[in-house]
Amino acid sequence: MAVPTTKEELVNAIHTNYQKLRKELETIPVELTVAEELEGHAKDTMMSVNNLIAYLIGWGELVLKWNKKKDNGETVDFPETGYKWNELGKLAQKFYTDYKDEDYSVLLQKLDITVDHIMILINGKSNEALYERSWYEKWTLGRMIQFNTASPYNNARGRIRKWKKSKE
Repeated sequence: MAVPTTKEELVNAIHTNYQKLRKELETIPVELTVAEELEGHAKDTMMSVNNLIAYLIGWGELVLKWNKKKDNGETVDFPETGYKWNELGKLAQKFYTDYKDEDYSVLLQKLDITVDHIMILINGKSNEALYERSWYEKWTLGRMIQFNTASPYNNARGRIRKWKKSKE
């Protein structure tokens, strides 16, 4: 799928990639979701399906937080307060920890809610606001959203499919 360059393409990319991911997630037996058998987001680490979902929730919530702060004229610490762009593995570990006590069904519900809120955010913005001006450094808001939603959803689906194949 090509990188979205319009609001409509962004909505379609998120919707399509999330639906495909969600379909994969629905076929995983709950008892397998806690085993750390997937390659982690930090070098030489392993994660569980639950960790992967926590990661997606964490980034989705960051997108919402960034936008809210920007809309309120507040300063945004990118990517997150206390983390630099070269520390994304540590940030992933934080997301895993943030949601470690949640069971699989709760994580799926939280991910659904996060995706719904992102879609509401996008639908509340014009194409111009999403793609015709810089939002963070050289990146547009639409691109920042895509980097943290549609692309990771596609990546997560690939990781899960690879993991499922290894279980056959």
